[in-house]
Amino acid sequence: MRKESRGFSLIELLIVVAIILIIAAIAIPDLLKSRQAANQASAVGSLRTMNTSEVTYSSTYTLGFSYSLAALDGPSGGVSSAANAGLIDSILGGGIKSTYGFSYSANPASPSTAVACANPPTQNSVAASVNVTSYTITASPILCVAGNGNYYFTDQSGVIRMNNGQVATSTDNPLAG
Repeated sequence: MRKESRGFSLIELLIVVAIILIIAAIAIPDLLKSRQAANQASAVGSLRTMNTSEVTYSSTYTLGFSYSLAALDGPSGGVSSAANAGLIDSILGGGIKSTYGFSYSANPASPSTAVACANPPTQNSVAASVNVTSYTITASPILCVAGNGNYYFTDQSGVIRMNNGQVATSTDNPLAG
């Protein structure tokens, strides 16, 4: 007589678990690479947004470029001004987005305005002496394992440059496209 069998044997269950683990081992690295590529694309897009915002800021307020990312950020309420232009969102204005940290440096027109840029004017009052003629922005990975993130650089030229191993500078190769 044959005994009725119900369910799966332990060997069958172990084989199914082993197959699932093999598939996961193949898929997880690709998922991590996709996430890293998305974060890098977000950093490049953010740099493009900042460059466009700087051009808009310069033509709107005729003070040159902004003295900080916070000046490009929007007002918490009320009317936009040179101190709070409302050209980028508060996340980007905070300097961190998609595992990338953004470092902004304004270069004043002359040494006499360096103090005004180092100590930015209070909200809604921009000193007439602040005339920023150039800026640099770097984007560095903040949550990546060393060597697993690209570093980006841009300035008033609008060209975005990349370096694979260290903070990008104006001498690095530009991105294609």
